[in-house]
Amino acid sequence: MKLVNFFVILCLTLSTTSFGAPKEINIAYVKAPFNLQNMVMKKNQMLEQEFDKDGIKINWHDITSGAKQNQAMGSGSLDASATMNTASILMANSAGNTVKIATGVAHPTKIFAIVGKKGEQMKVEDLKGKTVVGPKGTVLHQTLVAALRKNGMTIDDINFVSMDIPKSLTALLAGKVDAALLAGSAVIKANAAGAKTITTAQGLVRPNLVVAVRGSFVKEHPEIVERIVKVNRQALSWIKENKQQAIEIGAKEHGIPIEEAQKLADWSQYYDILDSKDIKQLYEDQDFLRDNGMMQKKVKIEELLLPTATK
Repeated sequence: MKLVNFFVILCLTLSTTSFGAPKEINIAYVKAPFNLQNMVMKKNQMLEQEFDKDGIKINWHDITSGAKQNQAMGSGSLDASATMNTASILMANSAGNTVKIATGVAHPTKIFAIVGKKGEQMKVEDLKGKTVVGPKGTVLHQTLVAALRKNGMTIDDINFVSMDIPKSLTALLAGKVDAALLAGSAVIKANAAGAKTITTAQGLVRPNLVVAVRGSFVKEHPEIVERIVKVNRQALSWIKENKQQAIEIGAKEHGIPIEEAQKLADWSQYYDILDSKDIKQLYEDQDFLRDNGMMQKKVKIEELLLPTATK
């Protein structure tokens, strides 16, 4: 065999060879608003058990903001997120950061809310000129923009400060801001402390939480992604078969009573396979985000969906 032909064959072989298994998987742990699949997976060490035989280490990272998760994926320090909202995924891909949807998690419309400070009940129109805090580039941010637009305002009519949910709750209860974008148990805690909900996402946006994976990780380890999806769905099955235990895990993680945890679980609408309504919503969300200056470049929705997302 000629030397040049040998190198051609070698290059072709390398180009079609799998990258092999990774030594570790870096995944975001997001328990808010009330992501039972994520909490159950971590508590029961389901991913650890799945990959232990392969010597693959699971590293959980507490990164709750979709924008920060995208930054971590863009740098390669995060491989996947057990829970990310689709608005963040759309904005990431528009900015050139490839993030894929692997499977569904929840449709928690009632769980996302804009909450006003203690005192008199505020309306959306009362936010004009006020300071509102919350995670930028998330479904909560989208909810705020939608609420303002519905009341004849834009984001420029308020002082919006990007802040994660725990810090937003602290600032709100300390009276340092006028309103905060909160979700799940943070809404319940705020209400219990006297802060009143201005509006929820219901009627404004249809939140969709999914398992997300950075594009390069999908290319390098497609079989690993399939196994992550498998474990996530196993967690959902476990929740259905062990409802009380699952609720107790969620209540402990969030530091709330069982009754409140049950309420959040009922509001969450857990699922796994995206249907035609979810895909239609992605198109509508893209139009909304672009119309409101939150997303510049249009993306191809179908290319965001891995085969595991719809079957």
